[in-house]
Amino acid sequence: MTEAVDFHFDPMCPFAYATSVWLREVRDRLGIEVAWRFFSLEEVNRAEGKKHPWERPWSYGWSLMRIGALLRRRDMAALDAWYGAIGAELHERGGRPHDPDVARRLLDGLGFGASALDEALADAGTHEDVLADHRRVVDAGGFGVPTLFFPDGQCLFGPVLIDPPAGDRAVRLWETVTGMLEFPDLFEIQRPKGDAERRRIHRALQPYLSGRDWVSIDRGRVIEIPEDSTKGGSA
Repeated sequence: MTEAVDFHFDPMCPFAYATSVWLREVRDRLGIEVAWRFFSLEEVNRAEGKKHPWERPWSYGWSLMRIGALLRRRDMAALDAWYGAIGAELHERGGRPHDPDVARRLLDGLGFGASALDEALADAGTHEDVLADHRRVVDAGGFGVPTLFFPDGQCLFGPVLIDPPAGDRAVRLWETVTGMLEFPDLFEIQRPKGDAERRRIHRALQPYLSGRDWVSIDRGRVIEIPEDSTKGGSA
């Protein structure tokens, strides 16, 4: 059985957060080792001529990941707590952890101190740490999150979830996902999204839609997600 995985995430992504909730359940039940790594959707979806996220004084996902990089140097468990806190704030409560004031409050609440934000942004090494993780995914041909790396070097995108399973179902999904490692020539399985599936996704994304201050983009295409989850639309 696979006993370790590297999980690349962008804290702004609702699907990566849902997958992280599932993976924490798997970790607790099976004792696997999860190493949290970074990937920037801001950078991979950056329009030509726009600033890189690290060229801005404050950049939503990139700056939060730089804080995470600082905490990871202390202990992977510190980054685990940080990702859990900012993820729950945005994706469950519809808050704005990407607002520096909110980020400071969350850092304080975790016991890391609000000053960790300034320390992370003053340290150029935190930028290099995030960039190295990001480039690892890009160099592997990856394009989004969640992206998983396994000890044998294989890399998988997904699973993409909106309702993370718990208990035995979480373990069965882990076995399904890691079962793909036996078939390195299997590249894609995808569930088509009809109207009913799109409505379920829209309902699940309502906290994220309330908290975000940006337009969602997927590989250069703006994703229109209606605020009213009862309406149809593309996802």
